[in-house]
Amino acid sequence: MSTDTDRPLWLSGHMAPVPDEIDAVGLEVTGTLPDELTGRYFRNGPNPLPGNDSGHWFTGHGMIHGVRLNGGRAEWYRNRWVRTKKLADNSPFLRDDLTFDRAAVHANTHVIPHAGKILALVEVGFPYEMTPELETVGPCDFGGRLTTGMTAHPKQDPVTGELLFFGYGFMGPYLTYHRLSADGELVESRDIDVPGPTMMHDFAITENHVVWMDLPVVFDLELVNGSMPFRWDDGYGARLGVMPRHGDGPVRWFDIDPCYVFHVGNAHEDEQGRVVLDGARYSPAAFTAIWSETGGPVSEVPAADAKDPATAAASTGSARLHRWTLDPATGKATEEALDDRGVEFPTHDDTRTGHRHRYLYTEADGGAIVKYDLRTGSSTALELGADMAPGEAVFVPAEGARAEDEGWLMTIVSDRAGKGSELLVVNAADLSRTASVRLPRRVPAGFHGSWIPDA
Repeated sequence: MSTDTDRPLWLSGHMAPVPDEIDAVGLEVTGTLPDELTGRYFRNGPNPLPGNDSGHWFTGHGMIHGVRLNGGRAEWYRNRWVRTKKLADNSPFLRDDLTFDRAAVHANTHVIPHAGKILALVEVGFPYEMTPELETVGPCDFGGRLTTGMTAHPKQDPVTGELLFFGYGFMGPYLTYHRLSADGELVESRDIDVPGPTMMHDFAITENHVVWMDLPVVFDLELVNGSMPFRWDDGYGARLGVMPRHGDGPVRWFDIDPCYVFHVGNAHEDEQGRVVLDGARYSPAAFTAIWSETGGPVSEVPAADAKDPATAAASTGSARLHRWTLDPATGKATEEALDDRGVEFPTHDDTRTGHRHRYLYTEADGGAIVKYDLRTGSSTALELGADMAPGEAVFVPAEGARAEDEGWLMTIVSDRAGKGSELLVVNAADLSRTASVRLPRRVPAGFHGSWIPDA
């Protein structure tokens, strides 16, 4: 008999996929759901078909879990695979003629609303449009104008409503910047010169700039027949780029210490015109550890950490919250660790995207949600227990909010033994529990989600 110890990490415990799609109504609520929370919480993540090992956590078919809240009630839960061409008939992403079918993807990383559409995202291909009931409409290429993949981490400008995003490729052009209007029209695409095909998972914006992360995890053609054809390249270097959002000005690059960043928190411009970026930073050894755990090819600890045995030995595969300050006057980047606790999935009030922010919220090692006050340098935590695994905490502002943390955090919390899950609603101001919605099934660990209020 097979046991969890025989299976890869991403097929075990709270990460194990579920075998089917279900619906449930009239969900049990503990506490009080605020009446104004009327809408849908959707969360995307990888979920291979029964009996299939995707080979890497990142490459399972996308499945969205949804909870409908209405007037203090939790009306329904449902989960649906995103019915992509890859799911329907295992269509190849790379065709025989060496062109890409960008609809043959897993659509498993994020789900967002924009311009009246709900989009399931994965960075190597087209987004897939979903209905509010989680039925798949189909791939979206914005009227044929999108010819690259679309990052799973687009940024919506809170002032203009534009959606800024990018696509990266395995062959030139390696990086392309895109701008979607508030009404969903692709109005700009611009190639960005970078030296090679890196795995650029996220980026940031400020009021006037785009911030790129050109980091040393690179595509390797020899790994294409494996699960994820990327590896650490100690010789590639690491740098952050600042590009004007308006006009066609060049990117200014700032060298930084070797690292990898899956997820940024936010960025802004300070009073001296410097660009300030917050993100969850993996040291080379920490990246090696997490990449190995999730199924990626790893040979040895990268040289950058091997030079420091204590750092390598202490690596747990966790990221640490860091801040980079990029100074155009000096051409230098400074780096500061904001905490030594292992964290991931930093979030903030999206109405402050690209602008100065006071608070960040993260999921943390040991089963906690941590709130950072970047003005005071302090942090507070809601400790859920080491046997519990919270996911990304999505911030939902209260109606008429006057304070930046006036609102709620929403996250799916699962038992690490794989026994059950809840949708937890937390008061963002003091991290007190507001309500919990008991879900009718275990929800596997996943990636990113959104609160989609009723119009």
